[in-house]
Amino acid sequence: MLFISHFLFEKFLKTYSGITLFPFIILKHGKNEIPEYDFNVLFNHEKIHFYQQLETLIVFFYPLYLFFYIKNRLKGMTHFSAYQNIPFEKESYEKERDLSYLKSRKFWAWRKYF
Repeated sequence: MLFISHFLFEKFLKTYSGITLFPFIILKHGKNEIPEYDFNVLFNHEKIHFYQQLETLIVFFYPLYLFFYIKNRLKGMTHFSAYQNIPFEKESYEKERDLSYLKSRKFWAWRKYF
C-alpha cells in the first residue's frame, strides 16, 4: 500500500525520500511531484525492501537491518556509509534502476551483498 507523506519526511526523515514499513511504502513525493523516472526508481527501491521484508518474515528484517548497521558502525564507518553498506540497502541501490528486476529476483537475493 503506497502513501505520500511530506510531513513525515520534513519533520523526522529529512535526509530520506522513502521508507518501507510492511505493508506500507511511504514516499516523500507523489508521482506528479517529481519526474516520472525518478518516482519509478524510488518506488522500485522501496518495493525491493518490501520483498526483503517478506522473505525475512517481516519481524526478522528490522533486527537484521539494525545488526548490519551496528556492525558497520563498529567497523568505523560513518552513519551514511554504515547505512549504505547494509546488505538490504546494497541490493536496493544496485537494482533500483532495473525496473523489471523484481520479475527475475531470486529469493534472499540480498544475501549476496554481505
